[in-house]
Amino acid sequence: MGSGYGFGIFVGERLVGEVTLSSIQRGPFQNGFVGYWIDREMAGLALVPESVVVTLRFAFETIGLHRVEISIIPRNRASVRVVEKLGLRLEGIAERFLEIDGVWEDHARYAITAEEWEIRSNEMLATWLGG
Repeated sequence: MGSGYGFGIFVGERLVGEVTLSSIQRGPFQNGFVGYWIDREMAGLALVPESVVVTLRFAFETIGLHRVEISIIPRNRASVRVVEKLGLRLEGIAERFLEIDGVWEDHARYAITAEEWEIRSNEMLATWLGG
């Protein structure tokens, strides 16, 4: 069982969302999974892509992961738009990947590796964090 981190997304002092880096596995895998949510009132303000970039920087540059994955139910268009905006690599559909509310849901699996981060981090940081 891996460990994890949660990062709040705040507007002023108000918690409006969260990004998690969880199921971290070490050894030969060096992998973690990112998940996120945002208050509906704050959706579309680029807070989630920005927060995911901060989380990726932490994952690769601070704790030294090699790979980060994000799995999304394909019909969740808002979440899919986040990974598309970030240009993360679609690896395919995992059928009946997670049980959610008693239903085994398919998930689109996206990933980025440390090598991809090294190539793309400057662009991602400049685009989403202003430098």
